[in-house]
Order: sequence, then C-alpha cells, then structure tokens
Amino acid sequence: MSSMQSNSSANATFVRPATFFINGFFNIPHAKYYYVFLSLVYVVTVLGNSFIMCIIYLARRLHTAKYIAVFHLAFSDLCGSSALIPKLIDIFLFEHQDISYEACLANMFFVFHFMNLQSLTLLVLAYDRLVAICFPLQYHAIVTKPAMFLIIGVMWIFSVTFIASMVSLITRLSICRSNVVNSYFCDHGPIYRLACNDNTSNNIMANICFGLLVCMPLILIIVSYFCIALVLLKIAHGADRIKAMKTCTSHFMLVAIFYVPLLGINIAALATFIHPNARIINNSLTQTIPPMLNPIIYTLKTEEVMQSIKKLFKRNKVNTIGYYRAKG
Repeated sequence: MSSMQSNSSANATFVRPATFFINGFFNIPHAKYYYVFLSLVYVVTVLGNSFIMCIIYLARRLHTAKYIAVFHLAFSDLCGSSALIPKLIDIFLFEHQDISYEACLANMFFVFHFMNLQSLTLLVLAYDRLVAICFPLQYHAIVTKPAMFLIIGVMWIFSVTFIASMVSLITRLSICRSNVVNSYFCDHGPIYRLACNDNTSNNIMANICFGLLVCMPLILIIVSYFCIALVLLKIAHGADRIKAMKTCTSHFMLVAIFYVPLLGINIAALATFIHPNARIINNSLTQTIPPMLNPIIYTLKTEEVMQSIKKLFKRNKVNTIGYYRAKG
C-alpha cells in the first residue's frame, strides 16, 4: 500500500508544461533587425541550395556517387535551415514566443537531426576524396552509386534513432523550475536543465551527441586529410599535386566553415562564462551561415559544377533561340 501511495505521489508531482516560452535575447534594443537579417540568410539559403540541387539533377555528368552526397548535403542544409529559421521568425518577429510542449520537441528533433546529417555528409565527402586520391584506380569500384545510397540510408537510420532517443528522454523530465527556455529555439541543453528530477541521462546523452556526432566526424575527416597529404607528398610532378589538391579545396572550406565556429563556441563555454546573448548570436550564425555558403562555395570552387552550369546555360540559350526562330 505504501509503495502505491509513493507512486501516486510521484505522478502527482510530475510536471509537464503545456507550453514553453522561448526567451531569445536579453535586453537588446532593436533585436528584431537581427531576425530580419536571418530571414535574408534563409532566402539566400533556399535559392542557393535549390539551385545546386537542380544543377545536379539536370546535368548528366554530375550523376555520380560524389554528387549524390553533394545533393544530400544541399538537401540537409535546406531542411535544417527550414526547421530553424521560419519558426525563429514566427517566434520573434510575430511575437509567438509560446510554443506547445509537443511542437517544441518536434522542433528540437528536426533541428538536431538535419544538423547531424550535415556533419555526417561532410564525413562522407571526406571519404570520397580519400578514396579518389589514395586509391584512384579502385575509385569507381569502391565509390559507386548503390554504395552511396546505402551509406546515406544508414546515416538517416542512425540519425533518426539517436536524435529521437535524445528527444524522448526529455519526456521523462519533470519541468517545474520554469517553462522559460533561454535560447532562440527549443534547444536541448536549456530545456533539460529546467528539470527538477534527475537529468543525468539527458546530460550524458548531450555529451555523447557532441562527441559522437561532432567531434568524431571531425577527427575522422582530419585523419583522412592526413592520409591524403601523405599521398600528395609522394606525387613527383607539382602540377599533378596541385590538381589533386584543388579537388579537396571546396570540401576543406565547407569543413572549416561548419566545424570551427561550432567547436569554438563549445570550447569557449567550457573555459569561461559566455553571456547568453553572445551564445545565441554565435550558435544561430553557426547553424545558419554554413548552409547559405555551401552552395556558393561548391558553385564557385568546383570546376565540374561550373562547367555543367555553363553547358546547361548554352543548351537553354540554343533551345530558346531555336524556339523563337521556329515561331518567327
């Protein structure tokens, strides 16, 4: 009888708020201008990633395993920004800062899921460059389209399972300290720290997430580039070495843009106190700027993509001229 009473008492004290309040910036005048800026970033992100996906779809020469991964990166960037920025605009520009409990967890899942896919896709592209430079004769036998689709499928299964597990652990928490989330979206860390009951498993999951999905891919990417560097040093002709290095330039830039700010803010947070406003600005830019820049970098820095764009433009121009001549 006493155990039943304790269980009913525990259930009575379990608190699940109907809504969360997304706090955003602390006492910053004209903060709305920053969200307007993020709106412009989103427009460029949508146009750029849609453009690169269309080019890959239309250009037959880009129907390769490597560009399946590039297409997936653009898709992840587009979906990740779409999961974050429109809701952010709705919250702060239209002052809908209250968000339901279920909608908040859904927002958390999609933001972290697509950010995770971006990280893993950069690792896949590093694997592609590693095989291309270190095993050029076996490249087309190893990096095939079915193999790439299989890798991407495994990535999705892993990411959905892991992030869903991380989010589902939130439902075991009693949120009784406050329903105010000191972030700009339904962020995992600020929410699980609102719990009154034991949140150790959530803290462990957050650390595993950062180590497994951010640090581990970066370490593997660094190892792959170390192996590539060893191979490049053995190439006798300087022109061949430069040509091989050029194939890695765009990917290296994507890695730097994605990981350096992300690691920087997390290392700084461990070393010193970071004002919530500074953390919001750094994290929001880290999540929104790379998806905007990725298609621009791939368009300008990748010769195959530029040639495909020129070819498609010429073909479209010829078809347009032929149409008007036939009509005339």
